[in-house]
Parts: sequence; structure tokens; C-alpha cells
Amino acid sequence: MIKLRLKRFGKKKEASFRIVACNSTSRRDGRPLQELGFYNPRTKETRLDTEALRTRLTQGAQPTDVVRSLLEKAGLLEKVERPSIAIGKLKLEKEKASKAKTQDTGNVTDKVESESQSVESAS
Repeated sequence: MIKLRLKRFGKKKEASFRIVACNSTSRRDGRPLQELGFYNPRTKETRLDTEALRTRLTQGAQPTDVVRSLLEKAGLLEKVERPSIAIGKLKLEKEKASKAKTQDTGNVTDKVESESQSVESAS
């Protein structure tokens, strides 16, 4: 299976990456079948060979998650919401809803306590 992945190069702690097509069993920095682009995470610079990428994708090459997000940003792939992201969003919404409910009930008890104190002080 052919994978579209990042190949690291550059100095220590100043990494840049080449987007390459390679066999799925080959090493990260091994010899690629074809170089398809460049990505620098420090400056967010991205250069893509769109024609070569389209041909590899039509041949059935599978991009890794990071390469997939780069291709989605460039408009070469349709943005697909992955299940893990959807589950994470649902969890956040549930947490926000539960926090809002606890704050609302907390406000109600505060009001009841303040009213009872005002009644006691009035008598």
C-alpha cells in the first residue's frame, strides 16, 4: 500500500518536512517513490505539487492524519469529520451543559438563602 506521509529533514530542533509517497512498510526517512510537496511547521509554509498529489490519490494512496489535514486546508481533499473529533465535540457540549445546570441550581439556592436571611432579619 502506498502512503502519503511526511519525511523529516533539517537541523536539530528546526525540522521541516517533505510530503512524499512511499511504501507503507518503508522507514520514515527512507527513499520515497516520489516527492510531492514541502511543509514547514514553524512558518506554516506549504508547497504542494497538486497534479502529482491528485494522481497518487486516484491510484489509491492513503494519506496520514497530518498530511490529510494539510490536503484539506489546500482544498485537495474534501473535509471529513472523523469520529474521534465528533465524539470530542459531544463530550465538550455535555460538560458545558452540565456546568450550566449546576450554576443555575447554585444560583437558585443562593437566592433562597438570601431571601430566608432577609426574612429573618426583618422579623
